[in-house]
Amino acid sequence: MTKLQPAADESGATKKKSLLSRLWPVLIIGAALALFFAMGWQQYFSIDALRENREQLLAWRDQNFWQALLVFSAVYVAAVAISFPGSSILTIFGGFLFGLWAGTGAVIISATLGAMIIYFVAKNFAAGFLQNKASGFIKKMEQGFRDDELSYMFLLRLVPAFPFWAVNIAAGLLGVKPRNYFIGTLFGIMPASFVYVSIGDGIGAAFDAGENVPLSGILTQPAILLPMVGLVFLALLPIIIKRFFGKKPSA
Repeated sequence: MTKLQPAADESGATKKKSLLSRLWPVLIIGAALALFFAMGWQQYFSIDALRENREQLLAWRDQNFWQALLVFSAVYVAAVAISFPGSSILTIFGGFLFGLWAGTGAVIISATLGAMIIYFVAKNFAAGFLQNKASGFIKKMEQGFRDDELSYMFLLRLVPAFPFWAVNIAAGLLGVKPRNYFIGTLFGIMPASFVYVSIGDGIGAAFDAGENVPLSGILTQPAILLPMVGLVFLALLPIIIKRFFGKKPSA
């Protein structure tokens, strides 16, 4: 028994090394998110912080517009990649700093890139580990992806039925094709991104008037909700057609 112990220890060390080699991206992302909250940086991602620092932010942007745009985009990519739950606030920042069109473009591209990072981490490095941790919401999404990957991906981005980070992980674990994931994310986040960027674009006037800027219920206002319902129907249409009118396997 004593002679077999070193071999057992070596086997255990090898397994630990193998686990670390597969999970290092997850550990880095988790450490970055923990550091973010430990340093209290989340306090800078709020409407109040934007109100208090608006002059400094505008001066920084005016000094070098393109540098500011690149820094903002990098922060947005990192925030999405570490699954920071503050993308709507960052989107408003983008509209405030860069206006409707440049802000929308920066937000959509940055959010998509950040989502691709966590998707590839889930898909290639930590499938077994995350499968156990996130089995609940994955099972709820699995059938939808089986019916029509692209349409369901687009639908999940349009309708926030699941957290953004949860969809990123589930799509990777369920083996959604990168092309479908990318297209569904890129186009699915456009409507909500445009709405929040437009709020940021006009938020300076609200500050000057001393008005509050409530974020709850924005996407349920009739002028916004009705077009989004139409988009949801278009996303569901291929799934409905396939489910009820698709070819059935022959006996």
